[in-house]
Amino acid sequence: MAHADRAVGSGLGGAGAGGAGAGGGGGPRQAMARHALLPLRIFLGVTFVYAGLDKLTDPAFFASGGTGSVGELMRQVRDTSAVPALVDLALKNPAGFGYAIAAGELAVGIGTLVGLFARVAAFGGALISLSLWLTVSWSTQPYYYGNDLAYLMAWLPLVLAGAPMLSLDAALAARRSRQGRQLFG
Repeated sequence: MAHADRAVGSGLGGAGAGGAGAGGGGGPRQAMARHALLPLRIFLGVTFVYAGLDKLTDPAFFASGGTGSVGELMRQVRDTSAVPALVDLALKNPAGFGYAIAAGELAVGIGTLVGLFARVAAFGGALISLSLWLTVSWSTQPYYYGNDLAYLMAWLPLVLAGAPMLSLDAALAARRSRQGRQLFG
């Protein structure tokens, strides 16, 4: 069953879902192609873990007002936001919103780094980036100065491809494949 081996990969170093040449061989060009998303995963994972921890360790962030607080930030961007209703929702409970964002960033970052539920983690990262772009970064002129749109676009390849290499998802897929071959020959 050589085709099934190529489609699932081989453990933490598995090739994941891929077409021709997705198996373990193929030379340096194929190896680089199989690992192409790894730098992006590391960058986004580390960035989101850092952002979540930075918020969780900053007591001023969770205050409803004052310098550095999420409440003050939301009040500053409310009138220039693309979706003022989203900002109004955050302003109903700034501390709760701050904890939700911090926990979301931490979960997305860890999931992305270890490659567990990688597509779900990437989708979560894309949603966080989209919400920040539509609220906090929306009024940035010109638009390409705002980093949240770039983060949103960076998440999309991981939403589409997941984490086919060096990930818990690949290891679990390889394990399921081995168990399936044992059961069904």
